[in-house]
Amino acid sequence: MNKEELMNILPHRDNMLLVEEAYLDEEGKSHGKYTVKGDEFFLQGHFPGNPVVPGVILCEMMGQASCMLFAEEMKSGMTPMFTGLNEVKFRKPVKPGDTLESVCEVEKAKPPFYFAKGTGYVDGEVAVKAKFSFALVKGEE
Repeated sequence: MNKEELMNILPHRDNMLLVEEAYLDEEGKSHGKYTVKGDEFFLQGHFPGNPVVPGVILCEMMGQASCMLFAEEMKSGMTPMFTGLNEVKFRKPVKPGDTLESVCEVEKAKPPFYFAKGTGYVDGEVAVKAKFSFALVKGEE
């Protein structure tokens, strides 16, 4: 899916839509990509002269990529809400010009709660790993 197609699933919009491409593989894992341009709001003060994507934003990128796993539910108006981040490890800074490629999968589901894990790569090297949970809740009208 491209960015326009993703906007039919994800409720996020500019400046918080942080996945540009996504797909599900044959094993049921979601894959997402986002290329850091350098003009994003979260780089303005993090850090002047040495911009680095904040860790919480990297987790958000992976969380958004994982939403491919629940495309049908999200098309019907469900909103993903983080309920936890665990075992988060940052291995490599992500900077302007880098493309973060996320691979995420569900470990356990107890609807409306889902437990997943994800890894974000830059040029084939691990940049971030995390386990996260979220709830799919009915969006407010």
